[in-house]
Amino acid sequence: MMILRNNMPVYIPSKDNYAKFSNDDNSDGKIDSIIGEKSSQKMITDQQQRQKYYRDKILQLADFNEAFELAKNAVEVKFNMHRAGLALVLQGMPTNLGAYHVLGSNLIIMNRRILNIVKNYKTKEEYNSYLFNILIHEYLHSFGIVDEVEVRKMTYTIVSSLLGEDHFATKIARYQPWNVFPELNLVSSNTFEQNFEIIKNFDKTTQYYIG
Repeated sequence: MMILRNNMPVYIPSKDNYAKFSNDDNSDGKIDSIIGEKSSQKMITDQQQRQKYYRDKILQLADFNEAFELAKNAVEVKFNMHRAGLALVLQGMPTNLGAYHVLGSNLIIMNRRILNIVKNYKTKEEYNSYLFNILIHEYLHSFGIVDEVEVRKMTYTIVSSLLGEDHFATKIARYQPWNVFPELNLVSSNTFEQNFEIIKNFDKTTQYYIG
């Protein structure tokens, strides 16, 4: 039977149901099982909703700042870590280097060559997934975590939990970009370009469009 208490629905078991639970020697176990099952279902639903949120956000990213804000949010959600005041620089670099963080500074240097290749050959979702991964990775380095293997593990943990194992971003985090984007093998360079581009208004709410 359902009644209203303080305008909220409250379920009142019938006498037959009450007697059934009361006479069952294992009623406590059944109740615990039901509660546990409902709790598990809620956790699954919450996880699905969270993954949908981040998947939609990946699709909607329009600029470097939005991508970085999402990356910072993901790190804070998973590891409760946060810092601000970073700057992003784009520079042509050897094609075996995606990006790096200058230790002890606020600089993230990203390989413009690779960004252009991914952008020209892949979809917007794949490009945004790559950008999201790289920014999470270098953001973690900015906390002073210098171990590359550890940062890769942390990046994979974040991306897989928030986007799911089947998302393209998770594949990048797990297998690394050069194994996911065969197009990166079409261009080979060992040089650093002399000119570079500082992304304006990075790590702020104002927008700088990728295109």
